Amino acid sequence: MKMRKAVFTVFMILFLSHPAHGGLKMPFGPGEKLTYEIHWTFIHAGDAVLEVMPDTEMNGVLARHFKATAKTVPWVDKFYKVRDFMDAWTDLDVTHALRYKKDQNEGKYHKKVDLIFDREPSQTRRYVRGDLKHTLEQPLDVFDPMSVLFSFRKQPLYKTMRFKSNVTDGKKSVVGEAYVEGMDDIETPMGVIRCFRVRLDVKHISGVFKKSKDAELLVWFSADERRLPVKVRSKVVVGHFTLELVDYQPPSADGQAAVGE
Repeated sequence: MKMRKAVFTVFMILFLSHPAHGGLKMPFGPGEKLTYEIHWTFIHAGDAVLEVMPDTEMNGVLARHFKATAKTVPWVDKFYKVRDFMDAWTDLDVTHALRYKKDQNEGKYHKKVDLIFDREPSQTRRYVRGDLKHTLEQPLDVFDPMSVLFSFRKQPLYKTMRFKSNVTDGKKSVVGEAYVEGMDDIETPMGVIRCFRVRLDVKHISGVFKKSKDAELLVWFSADERRLPVKVRSKVVVGHFTLELVDYQPPSADGQAAVGE
């Protein structure tokens, strides 16, 4: 059971990196789609998709909409079927979160979470299956576990860079830290991509990371203006897990002007 759960811990890793927000030009936009394969050791166990949806409105405010899905491959479905769905909304400049929704379906485990971010007062309200479970005071620039990834992609990267960000899942808030260690060439189906190697602090990540004595977590971001999350690799007590980019669709030419329903 630990191995089965850990397979999709890797997918969540992608949305638990804790960088700082800010930056200049947006390297992403509506229409962007990133497709990943999830591997346990050398076994292809699942797939994940990360998308930037058309801009929309949230409580009368223009908002960015990000979407992620994860699922096990057919052979894993037979003993531990996973179908996870996540949506996140931020302000148009991606400086703080507005809302985060998660629909987990993992084996016999099912859970729906709706996390609302209020600016006045600055707090979050976490609902589970429609019932209010947690209310927390928050800093103004806090992100959910998924939108923080896009906040990070706004940052120009360089070797030795260190960064921090406020992140919350509605149950607790943390200040995560990361460090740009160096650069590597990563082979992908789209060719070799030059990437920055980023080491993430795992002390705030629970579950299998907390139980692993020598746990580590690395993410490679493309060393260009897109700053694509190309690869994730973790080392935990139950083995090595990787998440690898296998397909990339750039933002649509007119996507920035689109407004969703």
